[in-house]
Amino acid sequence: MDPRFTLVPPVAATLVRLLGATLRLRVEGVDALVPHWRILMVPWLNARLRRTHGARAVSVLASRSRDGGLVGSYVSRFGLDVVRGSSSRGGATAFRALVTAVRAGRDVALVPDGPRGPRGQLAPGVVALAGLTGAPVVPLGFAARPANRLATWDAFLVPAPFARAALVFGAATTIARDADRECVRKVVERSLDEVTAAADRLVGA
Repeated sequence: MDPRFTLVPPVAATLVRLLGATLRLRVEGVDALVPHWRILMVPWLNARLRRTHGARAVSVLASRSRDGGLVGSYVSRFGLDVVRGSSSRGGATAFRALVTAVRAGRDVALVPDGPRGPRGQLAPGVVALAGLTGAPVVPLGFAARPANRLATWDAFLVPAPFARAALVFGAATTIARDADRECVRKVVERSLDEVTAAADRLVGA
C-alpha cells in the first residue's frame, strides 16, 4: 500500500480527537441508545458515549475497497470492530458476520445510504439485518455549526473547531421478520430525516 495511505487513518483520528475536544456538544435521546448521513465524527462520538454513558461495543461495516480499508483503519482507532464487505464485494460474508456480532450482544453501526448512495436513501441491508436478528434500529443524527460540506456525493460534513454540535438519537424501531421491507425502509428513512433535522435545529443550522 502507498505509505501515504498508511498515514491517513492515524493522522485523521488524531485530528478528529483534537477537533472533538473543542466542540460544544449536546446529546439528546441517548437513553434510547444506541449507534447517518454525517459519519466523520461518529467513531469519536461512540468512544465518548462509552465513557460517559456505558454504551456497548460496536461493530461497523466497511467495504473491501481501498477507501474501505482507510475507513476501517480509522474507526478501529476509536475502539470499533470492523467487518469488511459491501453489496458488490463480500456482501454475504459481511452480512453473516454482522448477524453474529448482533447475536453476541454487540451493537452494529451502519451508514444508512451505504458506500455509494444515493444520499438519503436507506440501503436494504439495515432492514434485512434488523428483521433477521430482531435488533432494533436506532437512528442517529449529527449536526454542527459552523461546518464545512465537502463536494462529495454524501455532502460530507466537517465541523469547524469550537463549533456547536448536537447528537440526537431517535426512537428504536423493531422490524418483524415478515414485515413489508419497503414500507419499513421508508419509516426508517423518515426517522433518520427527523433526527438529522432535530440536530440541525439544536445548533441553529
